Amino acid sequence: MIKLKQLGKHLLIEYYGCDSKILKNTSLIEKYMIEATKVAQATIVESVFHTFNPWGVSGVIVIKESHLAIHTWPEYKYAAVDLFTCGITIKPWNAFKLLEEKLKAERYDLTEISRGIADRI
Repeated sequence: MIKLKQLGKHLLIEYYGCDSKILKNTSLIEKYMIEATKVAQATIVESVFHTFNPWGVSGVIVIKESHLAIHTWPEYKYAAVDLFTCGITIKPWNAFKLLEEKLKAERYDLTEISRGIADRI
């Protein structure tokens, strides 16, 4: 058994100055989130996305290793993204970079949180 220092990584990302047209497009957001999951080398369990009226998208990709979620506010050119991955083989930073590019973000704020810190369990 591998002794882990933490069970998972949780990246909380605020993307600013994104392309509003992309942030309104539910099918495109889902496509990009699936691509992000694949470049992170995670295993997709289920994908659920919802379009708000008049605009905005919320969605989650449930993965065997936890989840990737997004919430968009096209009117503010803003997206909030949650990349929670467990284990040592998943690469959430790859997903972060892909989404930065695909959403055409001008800038971002990022916080990484260690989840399930072994010394505290």
